[in-house]
Amino acid sequence: DDVIDAMAETPQVMPQLHMPLQSGSDRVLKAMRRSYRSEKYLGILDRVREKIPNAAITTDIIVGFPGETDQDFEDTLAVVRASRFMQAFTFQYSIRPGTPAANLHDDTPHDVKLKRLQHLQSVIEENVQSISARRLNTVQRVLVEGPSKKDPTEYMGRTECNRIVNFPAGPNPTRLKGQMLDIKITQALPHSLRGEVVVA
Repeated sequence: DDVIDAMAETPQVMPQLHMPLQSGSDRVLKAMRRSYRSEKYLGILDRVREKIPNAAITTDIIVGFPGETDQDFEDTLAVVRASRFMQAFTFQYSIRPGTPAANLHDDTPHDVKLKRLQHLQSVIEENVQSISARRLNTVQRVLVEGPSKKDPTEYMGRTECNRIVNFPAGPNPTRLKGQMLDIKITQALPHSLRGEVVVA
């Protein structure tokens, strides 16, 4: 709570918070020797969003931890859907010598891990697209980073919740880098937004 309060009280252009979930299954979290459980984790996210509505929350998730069942994986998906992550770094479990888990039997077949990973990534992608879709026709404050890598006639920047926005550069584009602009969002794409400058 102290960290959340400190972030809320400190003005930030793009507040970001990385909160590793690892798993949404309480049973797996216990096996991982994590100090939190899914209910506590979601409660923390609720408090973050209450005090910092535009916070971009990212996470880490592992699938196929030793002993993970289909129900454990479904529990993870449920927490992911509720968490509305802006980005997630996802991994298949693999043995790392010297860690407590290295003594556990890696009993999840590779093809099952891969299938779960792909399913997890699709759910995360749905979450991100839903977040983007809710920004259609809204005006977002965007920090301009520079010319678009794909189209030199466009510029790109990031919203306060760290979504990439591409927009026409217009006249004097070199003067835009580093500025905060109001951009009206006109299109929500899978991995970015498109818009037009409202106020330069």
